[in-house]
Order: sequence, then structure tokens, then C-alpha cells
Amino acid sequence: MTRPLIITDCDEVLLHMVVPFRAWLDEAHDVHFDMRERGFVEALRHKDSGLPLERDLVWELLVAFFDTEMHRQAPIAGAVEALGRLSRIADIVVLTNIGERHHQLRVEQLASHGLDLPVHWNRGPKGEPLARIVADRQADVALFIDDLAEHHESVAIHAPGVWRLHMVGEPEIAADVPAATHAHARIDDWAAAERWITDRLAHGPTPSSLIPSDGVSL
Repeated sequence: MTRPLIITDCDEVLLHMVVPFRAWLDEAHDVHFDMRERGFVEALRHKDSGLPLERDLVWELLVAFFDTEMHRQAPIAGAVEALGRLSRIADIVVLTNIGERHHQLRVEQLASHGLDLPVHWNRGPKGEPLARIVADRQADVALFIDDLAEHHESVAIHAPGVWRLHMVGEPEIAADVPAATHAHARIDDWAAAERWITDRLAHGPTPSSLIPSDGVSL
């Protein structure tokens, strides 16, 4: 029997991203980032005119941030300590939509915070790559953590036996993010999340039909 497997996202689960990104945009590019907006199209605006940034420029700035500014990203409170304890009972891998260009930088970034973990880069929905990771590891029990609802829906479709925890670790945006309906629980702090994860790994795989509609803990 293999050890349980935890597959976790990075940004806003393990490391802060939007807050350091906002600070850098303000300092280096005279761009205001309103994190209450749900999409970058309206959230990023030129400070002098108030006009939204051109779509191509938004993605150029995101790439530039990961090119040179990843040192600004600090761990979410309790994440490093919780993963250290969870690693005693489970294997842990990171599945991040950072892209191949920044894959090695992310590996080194996480290691610098004491998180020496396998990192899988990805583009788009995470359900299919997660299913491949679980199959490759031959994990009998697996659990997925992510801050974005669309990835929980994708995992529910492609790997329905995997437990799904919706976590938004950035306090400045957590209250404005609705609970993901395809997750089994919504928990935004690592102390409570660690207890829930430990219980679910001990419980065994989730029934494939278990897709809650209210996002509350089961």
C-alpha cells in the first residue's frame, strides 16, 4: 500500500502572490491593482488615467513578475510548518500553473522556504494532470488543495476519488472569494486545514459521487 498523496497549489496556498504583485505594480509600473475585482481586465489600471491595462500588457507584467520578483513571495502563515508535519504521513507534490519557463525558479523558490518538494508545472485546468500524478504514484488516497474553484471542478471530473480542499490563504481577498462548490471543504487557515487533511487521509478515498453543492466540510 502506498503512502497517501497531497497535491497542492502554490500561489495563495503556500505563498502569497497577489499582495507582492500589487506592491511591485505600484512601485515599478505606476499600475493600481484593485484586488476586489474578480478579473485582471478591470483590476489592473493605469494610475495616471484610471484606464484598464491592455490585455497583452497584463500578461507581460505577470511574466515579468515571475521572471524577476519571486523573491517577494513569502509563505502563507503556517504553511511550511503544516506541510512539514503532514510529510510524516503523506507524500506531497506541488501542481502549479506557473508554466515551464518558471518551473525551476519555483522549485528553487519553494526550497528556499524549506519546502523541498517535487513541482509539476501546468497550463489550464488541473484535473487531467492531477489524475496522471495520482496514477503514476499509485496513491490509494489523495487530496488536492487549490484556491481556484475551476480547478476543483476539473479535478472532480477527472479524479473524483480525490479529496478537494478549497483554500484562499491571502486574508486580503479570502472574504471576497465564494466557496468552491466542487470542493469538499473551504478552509483558509493552515491550523484548521491540517486537522481536516489528516482526518481525510485517515478516512480513505472519497466516494466518487460525493460532490457537495455548498462547499462546507463533510
